[in-house]
Amino acid sequence: MGIMNIRQEIKRSAKKQIGNHHRSLSNSFKFAGRGIIRVFLCERSFRLQLLCFVLTVIAGFIFRITGTEWIFIVLAGSMVLITEMINTALEYAVDLVTEEYRILAEHIKNISAGAVLVSSLLAVVVGLIIFIPYFLEYF
Repeated sequence: MGIMNIRQEIKRSAKKQIGNHHRSLSNSFKFAGRGIIRVFLCERSFRLQLLCFVLTVIAGFIFRITGTEWIFIVLAGSMVLITEMINTALEYAVDLVTEEYRILAEHIKNISAGAVLVSSLLAVVVGLIIFIPYFLEYF
């Protein structure tokens, strides 16, 4: 895609944004829901991360973790899902603007995937800090 085509696409997009400036709140939620469904259906890693989050929540109910612990679990799990969604959006955007290999495109994809990895590792650490004492007490 040439520079002129990109400029034309940006202009079209800007006109759409101006035209959609007054779109309803319900449409905003509808579009956000479509995005969540798209990531869920198309991204295996998102489904795996969501499964881990659900299992962690179930463990939280089983062990009756404290309110403060719930805050950390929900924040850590949500952070992983959010970074995965941003990673997916960045991958789509990179694929949209370039069809041929470019080192900067590779860097963008690698950095955003690295953000998912860092957030996932942090979530694991939070989970271990919270749940190891419960496991030790239970067993």
